[in-house]
Amino acid sequence: MKPKLLQTFYIVGGILILPFVPLLYWQGRRVRQKVGRLPDAKGATVGKFGEAAETRNLLAIGESTVAGVGANNHAEALGGQLAKYLSLELNKSVRWHVLGESGITVGETLERLVPHLPETAMDFVVVALGGNDTFKVSSPNRWRTGMTKLVKILRGKYPNAVILLANTPRVMDFTALPTILKMVLWRISHLHHENAKILVNEFENVFYYDEAGAVADGFFSDGVHPSAYGYALWSEAMIKFLMRKMK
Repeated sequence: MKPKLLQTFYIVGGILILPFVPLLYWQGRRVRQKVGRLPDAKGATVGKFGEAAETRNLLAIGESTVAGVGANNHAEALGGQLAKYLSLELNKSVRWHVLGESGITVGETLERLVPHLPETAMDFVVVALGGNDTFKVSSPNRWRTGMTKLVKILRGKYPNAVILLANTPRVMDFTALPTILKMVLWRISHLHHENAKILVNEFENVFYYDEAGAVADGFFSDGVHPSAYGYALWSEAMIKFLMRKMK
């Protein structure tokens, strides 16, 4: 599917849902009141998994999942879990670095997180963005422009790194959302999903995790964010996917 067509679907869909905007706004407020806001993961944002002599460096950058919302600490959240399963696959130690902020979009990532990219040379970079661009109804064009710029910056900063884009959120699985709001946001997330699939073909050693399926019981901490168990399942699946792509 071409990017122009994705933008057209977005515009037409926006026109069709205009009569329902007041209801969707009300539902969104109810969800925020009901779910509240879990804190970010505690502890150091740099750590290491494994005792092997050889070490690889991993950076996770992005939104609340990188900030570790739903987990007690970063070792249990996305960065630490990715490092764990990468270490087990490579039989090497993995030092993980996390650079995340809850509520951030792709555009805000460029403004607020990119200036703080670690100077350490990275072997792997995982980008976890899309949830807030979905909830804030970012257009496919804005999403693609921002992600393209981010990937180019990461490639320039870490020329030898393998870059993995995490899947855009499976909104249909979010148990905290009412049906109508879930359906609308799912369509927006799917547009970003299709865009990401196209985008990675423009780069070497950049992959998009497009195999995410329905989540298991216990995956969520609050109906939106993963629990520690959810982070483990998600990280393991993404690392196994990445290992297949790198062969």
